[in-house]
Amino acid sequence: MRTPFRLSPLLSLALLAASLVARADSPPAGFTPLFNGKDLSGWYGWSTKDPTELQKMSAEERAAYKTKSLEDINQHWKVENGEIVNDGKGLYLTTDKNYGDFELLVEYKALPDGDSGVYLRGVPQVQIWDSTKGDPRGLGQDKGSGGLWNNSPGAPGKDPSKKMDKPFGEWNQFKITMVGERVTVIFNGEKVVDNAVLENYFARSAFQKAQKEAEKAGTPIDPNQIVDPIFAQGPIQLQTHGSEIRWRNVFIREIPAEEANKMLTGADETGFTRLDNGKDLSNWQGANENYEVKDGAIVCKAGKGGNLLSKEEYGDMVLRFEFKLPPGGNNGIALRTPKDGHPASDGFEIQVIDSDGYNAAHPKAPLQPYQYHGSIYHCFGAKHGFLRPVGEWNYEEITVKGQRITVVLNGTRILDVDVDKLDRSKISHPPKGLDNKTGYIGFAGHNDPVAFRNFRVKRL
Repeated sequence: MRTPFRLSPLLSLALLAASLVARADSPPAGFTPLFNGKDLSGWYGWSTKDPTELQKMSAEERAAYKTKSLEDINQHWKVENGEIVNDGKGLYLTTDKNYGDFELLVEYKALPDGDSGVYLRGVPQVQIWDSTKGDPRGLGQDKGSGGLWNNSPGAPGKDPSKKMDKPFGEWNQFKITMVGERVTVIFNGEKVVDNAVLENYFARSAFQKAQKEAEKAGTPIDPNQIVDPIFAQGPIQLQTHGSEIRWRNVFIREIPAEEANKMLTGADETGFTRLDNGKDLSNWQGANENYEVKDGAIVCKAGKGGNLLSKEEYGDMVLRFEFKLPPGGNNGIALRTPKDGHPASDGFEIQVIDSDGYNAAHPKAPLQPYQYHGSIYHCFGAKHGFLRPVGEWNYEEITVKGQRITVVLNGTRILDVDVDKLDRSKISHPPKGLDNKTGYIGFAGHNDPVAFRNFRVKRL
């Protein structure tokens, strides 16, 4: 009997991939096309320029700029056979819509001497360039495309881990995942950037300039100050210069908060102990009567407060948890706090607060910098603007190692402080517990129904 012909698994996958590539009008499940295959509606022109400059414009100025930018776009960009084509000149194609956490699929086909890239949230960039020319400028061109080239020298992800560029005339494919400030790039089927921070190119340049000016004036910048991280939201840009490049199958999937939180947690929870059991407050001590468990989360009762603390003390540790804020909600994470002490004075407290909502409700008495979410209360302010909308679960990781305190909110580092480097003469009410080596951890309620869940701790 003749054996029926069967495709090999690899050939089957190759044919499937080819069929998907051919259907530019049919994005994968969950994805939305950024390019409709017919024209450039939904895009405008921008350059390597801080996107906050556009946001500072009035609505009328912004609309006028976008309309004017299309004159340049129409000179250098066109749609041909369902592909976006650029002649290697002009402004960069930029989405009208801003994006936070996402998966982006995009294919491109370049010509020799091309130099291009994909800007994420308006910041450069996932690099594309001609890697066949060696490295004449000493920029790492010979390493291939796909790296976060505008990161600082030596930073993770700056160069791709492997050269995966296809020969000229063939289509290359990116799958770019961004959660918080971290980016993963799969290039032609190979992971070439693995969960690396994309630095804020514009903020870094401004910070370095300010640092030099401060040193020259003899007033150095606070050593605890960190460069502003990449924006929480921003546009996707197709950047190009040098030679013609073609783009197709540009699809995006926005990642919802719940999924992003799982991605930030990751699979490895080795060494972590969960302190909330989802049922009751038997693992806690202190103001138990002022808290309750609702839908598996610990919630401070409305109009109540006080400190709900762990039953064990902790020194160096990593703390992971999720929290949800009501409008204007205020709470805190107690660290290295004595059993009968107050977190903000006898230990120290990391703010948990709806900074945006609070300021909107109290425009005449806005929060001080040290009161923003993630700040060390009384002492040092965290970077602002990285909370999710009220009602969504946020993900936070706090690391306490010696006197260094780091806070990462929804995948973005917003605080990195060495307590020993604080100028305490400038702190109005320095906590007595700043130098504590150990203490209890928990919640510092302030009358609002702030919810916490998945509260895990790992001793270091």
